[in-house]
Amino acid sequence: MRTLRERTLDTTAARLRLPVQSKPFWRLVEPNLHLGYRRLKKRPGSWIRRRYLGDEEYQQEWIGHADDYGPADGQTILTFQQAQDRCRGRPTVKAGPYTVRSALEDYFTKLEADGKSASARDFRKRAEASIPPELLDRKADALTADEIVAWRSKLVAQPPRARTGKNQKQNYRKFDSSDPEAVRKRRSTVNRRWTVLRAALNDGFRNGKISSDAAWRRVKPFKNAEKARADYLETADATRLINASDPDFRLLVCGALQTGCRFSELARLTAGDFHVAKQRNERGKQEEIGTVTIRQSKSGKVRHVVLTDEGTQLFRRWTAGHANGDLIFQNHGLPWKSTQRPMADACRRAGIKPAVSFHALRHTWASLSVMNGVPLLVVAKNLGHSDTRMVEKHYGHLSANFVTDAIRAGAPRFGVEADNVTKLR
Repeated sequence: MRTLRERTLDTTAARLRLPVQSKPFWRLVEPNLHLGYRRLKKRPGSWIRRRYLGDEEYQQEWIGHADDYGPADGQTILTFQQAQDRCRGRPTVKAGPYTVRSALEDYFTKLEADGKSASARDFRKRAEASIPPELLDRKADALTADEIVAWRSKLVAQPPRARTGKNQKQNYRKFDSSDPEAVRKRRSTVNRRWTVLRAALNDGFRNGKISSDAAWRRVKPFKNAEKARADYLETADATRLINASDPDFRLLVCGALQTGCRFSELARLTAGDFHVAKQRNERGKQEEIGTVTIRQSKSGKVRHVVLTDEGTQLFRRWTAGHANGDLIFQNHGLPWKSTQRPMADACRRAGIKPAVSFHALRHTWASLSVMNGVPLLVVAKNLGHSDTRMVEKHYGHLSANFVTDAIRAGAPRFGVEADNVTKLR
């Protein structure tokens, strides 16, 4: 086990002098046990427990917030001494109610500790916009199913929020409550908000901070609110989009169409993430198989995306002469931050109406792959899904011809002739 430089963590002033970073600062508590502090921007830091298991393996978990901007309550907000006690497994003094807000914050911090900072940021922003203060400050143990249902119903009736300038009054999009499709979309949005809140409450219940989960177990998502996505491009449209894109953006578009990766995954790809291996095919001939490694995905798991021959040659060209750490896709030498404007411009020049988002390129890869007969399980693996449920939901209808051909080719025959069949009495 490596010897780490210890930092002063026992006072608020000392902790706030530390730089903001994703890696925790560590203090030895006892042999093979460390207490970590993760400094967060404009928010209380997090206490992390890390136990050394041997053979360079560690077990790490979040244990509470630091008392950086408010008094400790001994439950979710801990002083340095309380954090040390909890790190050792000793109970701390509990004070104050455990609220819905506490459950959400604990859940977001846990996501951050698991390397899902982007999801935590997105969920936190949406929760702040959709959950009213009176519900956030409600004691989690006292929360009722009626309160949750009332919150969801009120949220469904509200018009969807629109992009608004900083420090400006919130804008809203037009909403026709008599339009079934508009209502379906609102219910789908509310279902996603409810999924985040329910996950936070379940996490609090599993950690023993909420005594019962009976209230929200009775609240089911709105039915018939989800709709399979169909925003993909035909091959000819995709080709026009490539040709209509600016040079740097064209590479990014090609990368999405060749891999089915999300924008955030592509924006982080480096030359060292592209690999070519040789293997023998069914005829015994050696062939090259190109892959790109997605090290930071939405699920937090590493995956390897297999490329076609065309994709392999493109990535070989894009990475030639670059160091392993160089970004493959760059916007005038800088990392890509957003695709909204260049995508809209490319759609306009390519004559694609209505315009599609950059994420539609992921759907395009999946849709065209399924229609070309690639099994759903293979598509799911390349996209990074743990099983085929999401692929079946959004792309299953496109595989009808593939299923038909497979059944006609491989289903059993029994040698029964139609002329020999006699009607049963």
